[in-house]
Amino acid sequence: MDFVLNLERVEQDFIAALAREERWAQQRLYEDHYGKMIGVCMRYASSRDEALDLLHEGFIKIFQNIAKYRPGTALNAWMRTIMVNTCIDYYRRQARRRTEDIDTAYTLSDEDSPDVLSNLTEQEILMAVQTLSPAYRAVFNLYVVEGFSHKEIGDALQITESTSRSNLVKARNKLQEYFITKKMNFE
Repeated sequence: MDFVLNLERVEQDFIAALAREERWAQQRLYEDHYGKMIGVCMRYASSRDEALDLLHEGFIKIFQNIAKYRPGTALNAWMRTIMVNTCIDYYRRQARRRTEDIDTAYTLSDEDSPDVLSNLTEQEILMAVQTLSPAYRAVFNLYVVEGFSHKEIGDALQITESTSRSNLVKARNKLQEYFITKKMNFE
């Protein structure tokens, strides 16, 4: 006897349960996606507590907007977009605007970086990113991790493209200084 499971129907029933605000469905969604979504939030937050606040705010938005989700599309990608946007919104509320425009952004030298980076754990890199100011951290994450263009970053954060480029260069400089200092402390 063969059993055929209609996964599309299962997903539709699950989304319908979420839309009806059934606690079991909300708990399952939260537990199934907690690890991936906290990772997204940790890249934008300056502490674990701040990341948890962002995570919870993001899940509230997910639960409130689940009726807008179209079954058959990637639920994880849809949720990730909401989490990133929640982090951007938080940045906008918290950021003290400091717009320093520059005409050109110069690339950095990688002389010391490869040796240092190859010996670092993911946690150490995350800790370094969290030392950046909110403005630098947001631009760094959006550009390097999320793959946004400087125009998209400028639109999202309400800054100019050149400010986005400037903040990225400064974030890379700060991270480079952090890792060079870290390397010197271990030698």
